[in-house]
Amino acid sequence: MSATEQPIYVTRDGLRKLEDELEYLRTVKRAQVAQRLHDAMGEGDIDENAEYDDAKNEQSFVEGRILTLETMIRNAVIIQEGKHRDQVVLGSTVTIVEEGGEPETYHLVGSAEADPRQGRISNQSPLGRALLGKRVGDTVTVSAPAGVLSFQIIAIR
Repeated sequence: MSATEQPIYVTRDGLRKLEDELEYLRTVKRAQVAQRLHDAMGEGDIDENAEYDDAKNEQSFVEGRILTLETMIRNAVIIQEGKHRDQVVLGSTVTIVEEGGEPETYHLVGSAEADPRQGRISNQSPLGRALLGKRVGDTVTVSAPAGVLSFQIIAIR
């Protein structure tokens, strides 16, 4: 299966955000970049025009992002949240605790929505993979730069 055929796991909110970004890039950003290119071409020789080069680079980035978003949306699989409370699945909110530490809560999402600082970890991350399929009371171990860490699952929502 090629990368363009891989399922992209997202919440309904996450899919909406991808669609919103795509719409913005298509309708607003493309027009802004086209105007920058037009203005830069009006400045004369494009061979030595830094503004033109910069606008072309931005255009390439925007068009690449549009293609990426279109592929992600086409391959989106909506995460069914809150269905399984007996074991950790994609969409679960899991509270874990390291021995002697404070409880930490994470929402298990697809890689497109992962943001560890916001408590959203990917199912493809080491911790996310370790948690999948586990139950309250189970202990998971994760290899991290600081060494092997062990966490006990204390709640699943």
